[in-house]
Formats: sequence, C-alpha cells, structure tokens
Amino acid sequence: MPSTLDGQLVVAISSRALFDFEEENRIFEAQDDRSYMQLQLQRLDVPARPGVAFSLVNKLLAFNRGAPGTAPRVEVVILSRNDPVSGMRVFRSAQHYGLPIQRGVFTRGQSPYRYLRPLNAHLFLSANEADVRAALDAGFPAARVYPLSARASDAHPSEVRIAFDGDAVLFSDEAEQVFQSDGLDAFQAHETHRAGTPLPAGPFKPLLEALHRLQREGTPAMRIRTALVTARSAPAHERAIRTLMDWQIEVDEAMFLGGLPKGEFLREFEPDFFFDDQMRHVENAAPHVPSGHVASGVTNLASSGAQGHTPHNGGCP
Repeated sequence: MPSTLDGQLVVAISSRALFDFEEENRIFEAQDDRSYMQLQLQRLDVPARPGVAFSLVNKLLAFNRGAPGTAPRVEVVILSRNDPVSGMRVFRSAQHYGLPIQRGVFTRGQSPYRYLRPLNAHLFLSANEADVRAALDAGFPAARVYPLSARASDAHPSEVRIAFDGDAVLFSDEAEQVFQSDGLDAFQAHETHRAGTPLPAGPFKPLLEALHRLQREGTPAMRIRTALVTARSAPAHERAIRTLMDWQIEVDEAMFLGGLPKGEFLREFEPDFFFDDQMRHVENAAPHVPSGHVASGVTNLASSGAQGHTPHNGGCP
C-alpha cells in the first residue's frame, strides 16, 4: 500500500530552522551558493549544532515512540531552499541526534512553500521571510524563526511547551484592526460588546487543533502544554476565552498582560517555541525563548515594515 501522512501532525521545517547553519549562511551571503555547497560537503561528517526549533521537533517526534506497530503520530519533513548535496548534511545531522526524519524537499534557491499543499502541513518554520509570507497567504500556519533566539530550556523533557499570541495568530485580526484604527478604548468596547461572539479563526488555529488531537491521543513519553500569551486585558479577555471554548480547545495557561512586555513571562513559562505576529513582541521574547514571527494581520500589511526590523532575512534557509 502507498505511504500516507493522513492523521499525522505534519511539520515542515527548513534546515536553518532545525540546525545552526549561521556560519555557513555567512559564507553563502558573502560568496555564492557553490561556495556554500562546497563548505557543507566538506563538513558532511560534522553534525550541525541544534538550531532554534530543534527542541520543538525533537519533542514532537517523541510522540511516535509508542508500542511496536503503532502508526506514527508526527511527521517532520525538511523543506529547504538548500541544494540536494547540502541536504545530505542535514539528514546526517538528524541521524546523529536520533531524529527519525526520512523525508525532505530541496529546491536550490527556489521557494519550497508550494510543497506544503501535498504534505498537508500543519506548520512551516523557516528563516526566509518571503517563503513564510507565501505559506501564510496559501493558508498554512507558518512563522519566520529567529536563528539567534535563545534555545529552549531542558527543564521539561517530557513536555512540548508552545506559547501563542492571540489576535492575528490563533484568532483573526478583526479586533486588532479596531485597535489600530480607533485606539484602546474602542477596542475594549468592541470586544466587551462581542464577548459572546467567537472570534474568527486565525492562521494558527489548524496547528492548535492538531496539537489538541495529539494530546488527546496521549503517550507515556510526552505530553503537550500550551499557553495563550496576549496583550489583551480584562474585559477583552472574555472573548478570547469564549472563542477557545467554542472551538472545544483547552489551553493550559493564559496570560492577559495588558501591554506588558512578554519576554520575561515567556522566560518563566519556558516554551519550546513562541509565535507572535508583532515584531516588537518577538524581539522582546527572543533573548529568552525560541521565537518566530507570524507575518499576518493588519500590523504586517506593509512588508517593508516587517523586513526592516531584523537581520538574517535572506540567505540559505
């Protein structure tokens, strides 16, 4: 029978999100792709160091460690602008760390996001902003990783910990549009009046649903702990909670911070990854936890505004 990924949580990830290829990326940016390819070939037997999303991937794959004959629950696929030769080092590095990753697509400089559709991916992580935006436009949960983010804590070896912003990430940017156009008071009034009306889904609802299913199935090796970390405060908190209730999805922690910086709260939660649509929140979080930018919603309409904030935007993914 043909292989299928049906029923699995599918994570597509670039090589630079999974492993630390920052030194190699500097060669790519300073010279050309052939110099980069030659360097990767020279280092074929040198395992790359874990990258910003390594902990997330490693823990999610632990859900496959069930009884013999049990169908896999998580599939991780390398989806990369790397060339196939450099892809050999990616697979060898994964093997070195015991990551059972078998599938990969390498496109040598072309955007790989179009392969998300046949994979039916629930998440795409990449260091390339253009690829992430294209994936989001195509309807897939996607985030641009910060390769120089802090690495995940090793304090929770049996828990996948993931933190999400609310508006424009789990939820649509409907309320954020009100805040941007009319200010905080109008936003609070809008959300209070609509407290009983669920928010439309945002780009990361499919990932949260898939994580919820994975958690329900359970495994003795690993569990999932989620957190909603939002700038909302009372009374606007109620609509967020009721929306999750309407979706029949539970989160373990909710932080309604009323505009306080998120970084130190995330440092205490110790997620394996944090997703937010606003650059300032990602930049505040990145020194503490692995972080990714979700380029969706009204705050990201002007692409030049998002690109101006952070380095490592191009290069090898």
